[in-house]
Amino acid sequence: MTLLITIIAAVISTLVWYLNEKRDAYKLGFLSLMYWGASLMWFMDFVFEYAEMKAEYFNQAFADILNDSLLGLAVVTLGLVIWLVVLIIKDPKGVFKKKLTK
Repeated sequence: MTLLITIIAAVISTLVWYLNEKRDAYKLGFLSLMYWGASLMWFMDFVFEYAEMKAEYFNQAFADILNDSLLGLAVVTLGLVIWLVVLIIKDPKGVFKKKLTK
């Protein structure tokens, strides 16, 4: 579930980046690359875990699926928080700079 959630976040952020004219101002490429990197990490985790467990990998308990889902949501949330911090530091519209110079 963690892999699935991060891939969905990566696809959505990539579509928003592609369709937004101000993609550079809002650092949407950074957000997209973070999610694709997380997806690649979880994919490699899946490959190694599947190699170890074989078909047993697909017979997980509900608690394990729930834990993986919560981990996936936490990863997506942390990615959004990091993106917001970067966006505030870069301040593309100069909002904070105007507030601080008054």
